[in-house]
Amino acid sequence: MITIGLTGGIGMGKTTTAALFEGEGIPVWDADKAVHRLYSPRGFGVAPILERFPGVGGPLGGINRALLAEAVLGKPAELKALEEIVHPLVAADQRGFLEAQERAGAEIVLLDIPLLLENNPDRSEGIVVVCSALEEVRKARVLARPGMTEEKYAAILSAQMPEEEKLKLADYVVPTGEGFEVAREKVREILADIRAKALDAGGK
Repeated sequence: MITIGLTGGIGMGKTTTAALFEGEGIPVWDADKAVHRLYSPRGFGVAPILERFPGVGGPLGGINRALLAEAVLGKPAELKALEEIVHPLVAADQRGFLEAQERAGAEIVLLDIPLLLENNPDRSEGIVVVCSALEEVRKARVLARPGMTEEKYAAILSAQMPEEEKLKLADYVVPTGEGFEVAREKVREILADIRAKALDAGGK
Protein backbone atom coordinates (compact mmCIF):
# COMPACT_ATOMS: atom_id res chain seq x y z
CA MET A 1 0.00 0.00 0.00
CA ILE A 2 1.40 3.39 -1.04
CA THR A 3 1.12 6.22 1.49
CA ILE A 4 0.92 9.87 0.46
CA GLY A 5 1.48 12.57 3.07
CA LEU A 6 -0.36 15.79 2.17
CA THR A 7 0.76 19.01 3.82
CA GLY A 8 1.19 22.75 3.40
CA GLY A 9 1.02 25.89 5.51
CA ILE A 10 -2.18 27.41 6.85
CA GLY A 11 -4.44 28.66 4.06
CA MET A 12 -2.73 26.61 1.36
CA GLY A 13 -5.85 24.64 0.36
CA LYS A 14 -5.15 21.26 1.95
CA THR A 15 -8.82 20.47 2.60
CA THR A 16 -9.79 21.11 -1.02
CA THR A 17 -6.79 19.16 -2.29
CA ALA A 18 -7.57 16.20 -0.03
CA ALA A 19 -11.12 16.23 -1.40
CA LEU A 20 -9.72 16.08 -4.94
CA PHE A 21 -7.70 12.96 -4.07
CA GLU A 22 -10.80 11.47 -2.44
CA GLY A 23 -12.73 12.24 -5.61
CA GLU A 24 -10.22 10.08 -7.48
CA GLY A 25 -11.01 7.15 -5.18
CA ILE A 26 -8.17 7.59 -2.67
CA PRO A 27 -9.07 6.91 1.00
CA VAL A 28 -8.17 9.97 3.09
CA TRP A 29 -7.25 10.29 6.77
CA ASP A 30 -7.51 13.86 8.05
CA ALA A 31 -5.45 14.80 11.13
CA ASP A 32 -7.70 17.77 11.95
CA LYS A 33 -10.80 15.58 11.85
CA ALA A 34 -9.05 13.08 14.11
CA VAL A 35 -8.44 15.90 16.60
CA HIS A 36 -12.10 16.93 16.36
CA ARG A 37 -13.06 13.37 17.28
CA LEU A 38 -10.71 13.46 20.27
CA TYR A 39 -12.18 16.81 21.40
CA SER A 40 -15.82 15.83 20.94
CA PRO A 41 -18.01 14.68 23.86
CA ARG A 42 -16.80 11.20 24.87
CA GLY A 43 -13.60 11.78 22.87
CA PHE A 44 -10.47 10.18 24.29
CA GLY A 45 -8.72 13.54 24.56
CA VAL A 46 -11.30 15.32 26.69
CA ALA A 47 -10.40 14.05 30.18
CA PRO A 48 -6.60 14.48 29.96
CA ILE A 49 -6.91 17.92 28.33
CA LEU A 50 -9.35 19.20 30.95
CA GLU A 51 -7.07 17.89 33.67
CA ARG A 52 -4.15 19.89 32.26
CA PHE A 53 -6.15 22.89 31.00
CA PRO A 54 -9.17 23.47 33.27
CA GLY A 55 -11.74 25.83 31.84
CA VAL A 56 -11.48 24.88 28.17
CA GLY A 57 -14.49 22.57 28.19
CA GLY A 58 -17.37 23.04 25.78
CA PRO A 59 -21.04 23.36 26.77
CA LEU A 60 -21.87 19.79 25.67
CA GLY A 61 -18.98 18.11 27.43
CA GLY A 62 -16.24 18.26 24.80
CA ILE A 63 -13.38 20.71 24.34
CA ASN A 64 -13.89 24.31 23.21
CA ARG A 65 -11.17 24.65 20.57
CA ALA A 66 -11.20 28.46 20.67
CA LEU A 67 -10.56 28.51 24.42
CA LEU A 68 -7.89 25.85 24.08
CA ALA A 69 -6.17 27.85 21.34
CA GLU A 70 -6.12 30.90 23.61
CA ALA A 71 -4.50 28.78 26.32
CA VAL A 72 -1.59 27.63 24.15
CA LEU A 73 -0.97 30.06 21.27
CA GLY A 74 2.27 31.95 21.82
CA LYS A 75 3.05 29.85 24.91
CA PRO A 76 5.63 27.20 23.96
CA ALA A 77 5.50 25.29 27.26
CA GLU A 78 1.70 25.06 27.20
CA LEU A 79 1.68 24.05 23.55
CA LYS A 80 4.23 21.32 24.27
CA ALA A 81 2.07 20.01 27.12
CA LEU A 82 -0.95 19.84 24.81
CA GLU A 83 1.05 18.08 22.09
CA GLU A 84 2.24 15.47 24.58
CA ILE A 85 -1.41 14.64 25.27
CA VAL A 86 -2.79 14.82 21.74
CA HIS A 87 -0.04 13.45 19.50
CA PRO A 88 -0.10 9.86 20.82
CA LEU A 89 -3.91 9.78 20.52
CA VAL A 90 -3.81 11.10 16.95
CA ALA A 91 -1.08 8.59 16.06
CA ALA A 92 -3.28 5.76 17.35
CA ASP A 93 -6.20 7.02 15.23
CA GLN A 94 -3.93 7.11 12.17
CA ARG A 95 -2.68 3.57 12.78
CA GLY A 96 -6.26 2.34 12.97
CA PHE A 97 -7.02 3.95 9.60
CA LEU A 98 -3.95 2.45 7.93
CA GLU A 99 -4.63 -1.01 9.32
CA ALA A 100 -8.24 -0.88 8.12
CA GLN A 101 -7.21 0.26 4.62
CA GLU A 102 -4.53 -2.45 4.46
CA ARG A 103 -7.15 -5.07 5.28
CA ALA A 104 -9.47 -3.58 2.65
CA GLY A 105 -6.74 -3.90 0.00
CA ALA A 106 -6.31 -0.18 -0.71
CA GLU A 107 -3.72 0.59 -3.40
CA ILE A 108 -2.98 4.17 -2.27
CA VAL A 109 -4.01 6.13 0.83
CA LEU A 110 -3.57 9.79 1.70
CA LEU A 111 -2.75 11.26 5.11
CA ASP A 112 -3.74 14.94 5.39
CA ILE A 113 -1.36 16.26 8.09
CA PRO A 114 -0.80 20.03 8.47
CA LEU A 115 2.46 19.67 10.44
CA LEU A 116 3.73 16.60 8.60
CA LEU A 117 7.18 17.98 7.83
CA GLU A 118 7.55 19.90 11.10
CA ASN A 119 6.95 16.72 13.10
CA ASN A 120 8.46 14.29 10.61
CA PRO A 121 11.38 15.92 8.76
CA ASP A 122 12.73 12.53 7.60
CA ARG A 123 9.52 12.13 5.51
CA SER A 124 8.79 8.61 6.74
CA GLU A 125 5.16 9.01 5.63
CA GLY A 126 6.30 7.99 2.14
CA ILE A 127 5.44 10.31 -0.76
CA VAL A 128 5.10 13.97 0.23
CA VAL A 129 2.67 16.29 -1.58
CA VAL A 130 2.75 19.99 -0.66
CA CYS A 131 -0.06 22.44 -1.37
CA SER A 132 1.16 25.89 -2.38
CA ALA A 133 -0.30 29.32 -3.14
CA LEU A 134 0.93 32.90 -3.20
CA GLU A 135 1.19 34.60 0.21
CA GLU A 136 -1.53 37.13 -0.60
CA VAL A 137 -3.90 34.30 -1.54
CA ARG A 138 -3.29 32.24 1.59
CA LYS A 139 -3.49 35.29 3.89
CA ALA A 140 -6.81 36.37 2.39
CA ARG A 141 -8.18 32.86 2.85
CA VAL A 142 -7.10 32.66 6.48
CA LEU A 143 -8.23 36.14 7.55
CA ALA A 144 -11.67 35.41 6.09
CA ARG A 145 -12.16 32.66 8.68
CA PRO A 146 -14.44 33.48 11.64
CA GLY A 147 -12.50 34.68 14.67
CA MET A 148 -9.16 34.92 12.85
CA THR A 149 -6.95 37.96 13.48
CA GLU A 150 -3.59 39.15 12.18
CA GLU A 151 -2.06 38.19 15.55
CA LYS A 152 -3.45 34.64 15.47
CA TYR A 153 -2.33 34.24 11.87
CA ALA A 154 1.21 35.35 12.78
CA ALA A 155 1.31 32.98 15.77
CA ILE A 156 0.24 30.02 13.64
CA LEU A 157 2.78 30.85 10.94
CA SER A 158 5.57 31.03 13.52
CA ALA A 159 4.92 27.39 14.47
CA GLN A 160 5.09 26.19 10.86
CA MET A 161 8.04 25.42 8.61
CA PRO A 162 8.66 28.21 6.06
CA GLU A 163 7.05 27.60 2.69
CA GLU A 164 10.37 27.45 0.81
CA GLU A 165 11.59 24.68 3.11
CA LYS A 166 8.42 22.63 2.57
CA LEU A 167 8.79 22.94 -1.20
CA LYS A 168 12.37 21.63 -1.03
CA LEU A 169 11.13 18.48 0.74
CA ALA A 170 8.15 17.88 -1.57
CA ASP A 171 7.95 15.02 -4.05
CA TYR A 172 5.04 16.80 -5.73
CA VAL A 173 3.46 20.26 -5.45
CA VAL A 174 -0.21 21.11 -6.03
CA PRO A 175 -0.83 24.78 -6.95
CA THR A 176 -4.05 25.79 -5.22
CA GLY A 177 -4.19 29.45 -6.18
CA GLU A 178 -4.68 28.94 -9.91
CA GLY A 179 -8.21 27.58 -9.92
CA PHE A 180 -9.99 24.35 -9.07
CA GLU A 181 -9.47 22.68 -12.45
CA VAL A 182 -5.72 23.30 -12.42
CA ALA A 183 -5.45 21.69 -8.99
CA ARG A 184 -7.61 18.73 -10.02
CA GLU A 185 -5.54 18.09 -13.13
CA LYS A 186 -2.36 18.22 -11.05
CA VAL A 187 -3.79 15.66 -8.59
CA ARG A 188 -4.58 13.34 -11.50
CA GLU A 189 -1.06 13.78 -12.88
CA ILE A 190 0.43 12.96 -9.48
CA LEU A 191 -1.62 9.77 -9.11
CA ALA A 192 -0.78 8.67 -12.65
CA ASP A 193 2.93 9.21 -11.97
CA ILE A 194 2.83 7.36 -8.64
CA ARG A 195 1.05 4.40 -10.25
CA ALA A 196 3.48 4.34 -13.19
CA LYS A 197 6.49 4.34 -10.85
CA ALA A 198 4.94 1.58 -8.71
CA LEU A 199 4.33 -0.49 -11.85
CA ASP A 200 7.92 0.03 -12.99
CA ALA A 201 9.26 -0.92 -9.56
CA GLY A 202 7.08 -4.04 -9.51
CA GLY A 203 8.46 -5.15 -12.86
CA LYS A 204 12.09 -4.97 -11.80
